Amino acid sequence: MPPEPSRKRHRVLLIAEAANPEWVSVPLVGWSIACALREVADVHLVTQVRNRDAIRRAGLVEGSDFTAIDTEQVMKPLWKLSSLLRGGEGKGWTTVTAIQSLAYPLFERLVWKRFGRRIRSGEFDLVHRVTPLSPTAPSSLAKHCARARVPFVLGPLNGGVPWPHGFDKERRKEREWLSYVRAIYKWLPAIRSTWRYSSAIIAASRHTLSELPHAARAKTIYIPENAIDPQRFTAPNDEAKDDCVRLCFIGRLVAYKGPDIAIEAAQHLLRDGRARLTIIGDGPMMPELRAQAARLDVVDAVEFTGWVDHGGIATIARTNKIFLFPSVREFGGGAVIEAMSLGLVPIVVNYGGPGEIVSGDTGFRLPLSSRERLIEHASTLLGEIASGEHDLAQLARHGLERVRSLYTWNRKALQLRDVYDWATGLRPAKPEFAFIDANATSN
Repeated sequence: MPPEPSRKRHRVLLIAEAANPEWVSVPLVGWSIACALREVADVHLVTQVRNRDAIRRAGLVEGSDFTAIDTEQVMKPLWKLSSLLRGGEGKGWTTVTAIQSLAYPLFERLVWKRFGRRIRSGEFDLVHRVTPLSPTAPSSLAKHCARARVPFVLGPLNGGVPWPHGFDKERRKEREWLSYVRAIYKWLPAIRSTWRYSSAIIAASRHTLSELPHAARAKTIYIPENAIDPQRFTAPNDEAKDDCVRLCFIGRLVAYKGPDIAIEAAQHLLRDGRARLTIIGDGPMMPELRAQAARLDVVDAVEFTGWVDHGGIATIARTNKIFLFPSVREFGGGAVIEAMSLGLVPIVVNYGGPGEIVSGDTGFRLPLSSRERLIEHASTLLGEIASGEHDLAQLARHGLERVRSLYTWNRKALQLRDVYDWATGLRPAKPEFAFIDANATSN
């Protein structure tokens, strides 16, 4: 994607404490945004030292392309503490975020110590903090940059989608004790100072947008944090007809993501040979799900792949037609974007990230309700699909168009460049993008 010669290439100091090309989740988001922005701006990446070796292997040169800040003396003991308190591998993410956030102010202090003089001297057109994604993490850099008259861009911010009513059992299974008092962060002086001194704030979800005070919303732009690389996620070329409805679930096998809901909703089609379900992922529910498949007599129609590396998921998923993902609490929903880019039609719960990504003409959004009602709605919908009542090919085409127009890393770089233009005064009007589906309901 060559840059347009008529557009200014902003000089950006990009702060991404988590940015790693070899990891997934937030570190991969941080890295992907940094790489995409290098095509449209002059970017110097500042990250934590644990990412140094992976970034070097990716071809960046330390000193000229990126700087690694060493806070391991504080991070290591805090990581051990969070691992002890989280209640199990993959659980207690609110606790993990809260404990690790204790070290983040040190990271920003060291960033300012290293780059403060260069920021004040005008070496950078703006400073952009990409990660942490959590809106609960304050930034001292916002005030420093405001005093230096250098725009500070914050985000994408996402997280903290409330646990829906009726799923407190799942909440406790995830050891999400701190989520009950998470809202306290909005009243912390450091957070309110961050909102006040930021020139532009990027909200990655409508829930995050709703948490911001009115004054901050006036300078907030809605841009989801996830995207895909079209070279890695391509839809199959064949349009082969198949009487069997091929479904897949992708994700960690935990209660709130609903793999058990997927199996139970599809059970009649699975028993009748009219559907097959591939469960891609691993987690503590694996024995329970295998037992469920046996109890419902659908063992022969359900495949459990176990853990699959990120690069191999696309190979398995693209052999299916439906992405059945009844998760009741997702922030970003990157798996939904990836599935749509592979030509799968998503079935998601109309809540959190997935409900914002999927539009009425690209897939199906189940109304948020109790587990029993979700199973009922999904079962009815799957029956309609098996009977040919929905044009899956058209939905898949529209999904691909939506992903390519809004959710590639190249597109995200252009969206962020528009934000930069606005934050630096080159663009008079705040940019707006066509992410919101007019038929979607609010969280």
